[in-house]
Amino acid sequence: MFDTVGIIGTGAMGGAVARLIHSVQPGKPLFLSNRTVGKAEALAAELHAQVSTNEEIARDCDLIFLAVKPQMMPGVLAALASAFAARTDRFVLVTMAAGLTAETIRTLSGRSYPVIRMMPNTPITVGAGIITYCGRDVTDEELSAFTVLLKDAGTLDPIPEHLIDAASAIAGCGPAFVDLFLEALADGAVACGLPRAKALLYAAQTVEGAAKAARETGEHPGKLKDVVCSPAGSTIQGVRALEKGGFRSAVMEAVIAAYEKNLALKKGE
Repeated sequence: MFDTVGIIGTGAMGGAVARLIHSVQPGKPLFLSNRTVGKAEALAAELHAQVSTNEEIARDCDLIFLAVKPQMMPGVLAALASAFAARTDRFVLVTMAAGLTAETIRTLSGRSYPVIRMMPNTPITVGAGIITYCGRDVTDEELSAFTVLLKDAGTLDPIPEHLIDAASAIAGCGPAFVDLFLEALADGAVACGLPRAKALLYAAQTVEGAAKAARETGEHPGKLKDVVCSPAGSTIQGVRALEKGGFRSAVMEAVIAAYEKNLALKKGE
């Protein structure tokens, strides 16, 4: 479906997407560009891809990933508008900029081009992430080809665009919140005398295992928590301490704060 794929921006997320695509179709042309050319060159050498320019990708690629920050997007697309307009063939733009709608991308690019809006999270780098996505004037075949390219990311889930900012607040920002929890779990164990390396290992495996149990059993997290909380036991005392510290409220507020920032980005704030 997509013979040539280009990625504008080879930072953390653009690089992750490039590696995913390379793992699925290592022999297909992949073009990379970046404001700092050395970054694109290093990634291209790793993946046997081709270093390009933003303008060349805009002119020649069938699927164009815009892996640039929201505040940079207007300038990047304004510079590419003439290259897009000169094309007579069909191409699809893919945005992963928080807060920017598909319609905003179309407006910034100059015309109503087909757009896929995706919101990935950092665990896609280890094949355990989630990518929420939606399309605007994109065919089912194009969406299917898009998901095949990124299938090694973990979970790809289509979602109505009006929900994508809320999804990003938990899936996109959530890994940072979980990392804070992991660090705190490990710090607590170190305070109790456990060596740091073992504390980090046990914390990470515990979070991974609890998440896997919740997903695979389909049980409500509260029910799974109750199974561990024996009467007068250690776990319920730990839960009591978390509740006293406002743990659940703090987590909810973190997600809501991230969502509100997504909305502010949409307004250009």
